[in-house]
Amino acid sequence: MNNVVELEQVQLHFGKLKVLHDMSWQLQAGEIMGLFGHNGAGKTTSVRLILGLIRQSSGQVRVLGGEASDAQVRQQIGFLPENVMFYPQLTGYETLSHFARLKGAGHDQVLGLLEQVGLTAAAGERVKTYSKGMRQRLGLAQALLARPKLLLLDEPTVGLDPIATIELYRLIGQLRDEGSSIIICSHVLPGVEPYIDKAVILARGHLEAVGNLQQLRAQAGLPVRIRIQGPGAAFSHPQVLEHQPLAGDWHEFSLPAAAKLSVLQELLRLPLEDIEIRPPSLEDIYRFYMEKASAVGVAGVQQ
Repeated sequence: MNNVVELEQVQLHFGKLKVLHDMSWQLQAGEIMGLFGHNGAGKTTSVRLILGLIRQSSGQVRVLGGEASDAQVRQQIGFLPENVMFYPQLTGYETLSHFARLKGAGHDQVLGLLEQVGLTAAAGERVKTYSKGMRQRLGLAQALLARPKLLLLDEPTVGLDPIATIELYRLIGQLRDEGSSIIICSHVLPGVEPYIDKAVILARGHLEAVGNLQQLRAQAGLPVRIRIQGPGAAFSHPQVLEHQPLAGDWHEFSLPAAAKLSVLQELLRLPLEDIEIRPPSLEDIYRFYMEKASAVGVAGVQQ
């Protein structure tokens, strides 16, 4: 599988300030990747490198097989910034038509994209009358002009209600199935978790972790949680790390992932009313790596 984006030993500094430290990761064709990190972690800087807006101090950035600054490469990229700004006096249709001309996209795409993002009924209204969610959907439509091979979405669900968010991610999945590769920057981790193939976690300009959720769970070694409803007060198992009684006759047991089957076999001997297995979530994984990076930072300061 070809790499659509490849960062290899990338460093970026502004004078004495080092923003990225030996950054290396890849996005493969047909993947949806989540790019995560605290404010100042290096997410926006990484996106600007991929867009060719800035250049690395050292290392290599390859995008769609070429240089990020190459005009032909840029033509194949769609970008949705976190805060989209449009001319308020133009209608949604006029706005998208304007961007279609700038991108060299066929005008026949305009009406189709407005329908795709649910703005057909509002196409003739001025953008100044649009809600934040409507402007976000218009921004997504402009990012999809010219059918980009690479799509970068910065906080794409800002301003969207739950139903619109689900529809957005369905559309993103459809774009992947049609061959687009997608990078999503988001702080809403539970919302994005079901839709990504890979996660890249950054902290203080360093790459903390990269891989799919199964790989990251294994690397972090976080416990699995099993919840049961029923007589669990007296249950014990040598590999259970923690037992916490919950409301409604529920009990939660934390245990190493390797002990899951062994503990389950014992739990299923009880007359249970219900059972839930909860592997570490993306939010759990993210918190683990942020705490790890914070501990390293504190140790470095103390030294």
